[in-house]
Amino acid sequence: MMGEAELASWLRLLETPGVGAQTARRLLAAFGLPEQVFAQSAALLERVVPAAVARALRSPPDAPLLERIARTREWLSEPQHHLLTLADADYPPLLLQTADPPPVLYARGRLDLLHRPQTLAIVGSRNPSAQGGRDAHDFARALSAAGMTIVSGMARGVDAQAHLGALLAAQDDPAGAGSTMAVLGTGCDRVYPAAHRELAHRIAEHGLLLSEFPLGTAPARGNFPRRNRIISGLSRGVLVSEAAVQSGSLITARLAAEQGREVFAIPGSIHNPMSRGCHRLLRDGAKLVECVDDVLSELQGSAPQGRPEPTEAHAASAVAHADLDAAAPAARELLAALGYAILSFDELAARTGRSAQWLGEHLIELELQGRVARLPGARYQRIERA
Repeated sequence: MMGEAELASWLRLLETPGVGAQTARRLLAAFGLPEQVFAQSAALLERVVPAAVARALRSPPDAPLLERIARTREWLSEPQHHLLTLADADYPPLLLQTADPPPVLYARGRLDLLHRPQTLAIVGSRNPSAQGGRDAHDFARALSAAGMTIVSGMARGVDAQAHLGALLAAQDDPAGAGSTMAVLGTGCDRVYPAAHRELAHRIAEHGLLLSEFPLGTAPARGNFPRRNRIISGLSRGVLVSEAAVQSGSLITARLAAEQGREVFAIPGSIHNPMSRGCHRLLRDGAKLVECVDDVLSELQGSAPQGRPEPTEAHAASAVAHADLDAAAPAARELLAALGYAILSFDELAARTGRSAQWLGEHLIELELQGRVARLPGARYQRIERA
């Protein structure tokens, strides 16, 4: 465990007024570890930072800072609670390669995941369609089963589905390489949204919770764009499953491109506003993803030669198609009419020429089978698995 003096110096450096992550890195580059920063004269410090910041660095820590240090030390005494610094051998190497690595990371869970070579971020809308949520869940589960660690931000919608899918794969094969990491926009001792308390507990047990923010930090609007650079920085690529044009997920994708990481996007219906962000990414050069192997072939080396070996994702797809072939004629007719659009009840009636009673009966049957989702406004969407 980090010594008391070392912990105090790192926290004191980052808590000093006027010292953010960028200034802290400049001071560390100029003088070495935080203890050495505080040993410098005001004149030497002023060569790197403004005079006011130099004076603040020369001032002794106040009572609130000492209290925060004590609280952090108490938190670190719990099993699987960690504090990583830029000087720590456990600091994630992929994140270290980015332009803005956090000087300190609070972590809860499995540190070994930070050094797994195969990582993929899955992000998207907080209010996805049924298909968008299913895609995030199923892609995450299949990719995690293939050995990839899934990174996301524990937000509602796509993030949560990605974590849940990866956790299922990790629980099915505890000895496997896959799992999930959640990068938080709060302190590592806070859960946001509160409804994800159980999800956070499961991630801490089977994966990793990670935050650059001090303990006790409440959710704030400005925290989440900063969190996004860590999500992309920890990952070899970012997969977007449904996102509006004005979306934090597109910020994550842009950051990934700037960091030299791959960007993937799942296309959707032109009638779904949540598909427009993905379509913009595809126009800008993101790689189109239709199946799990589109991601695996890109991140695990060259595309497979010849016919690929069956994977869990292939098997699930084959079962889905076999089920469709064996479905009742009415179900096949209705699924074909839906296609991959989002249609209202009246639009389905016009496409099929069927009565309202016929449509109602078979739509309910398909909903119960998990093949069709009913959306707000009496609209319907066909659900396919990854």
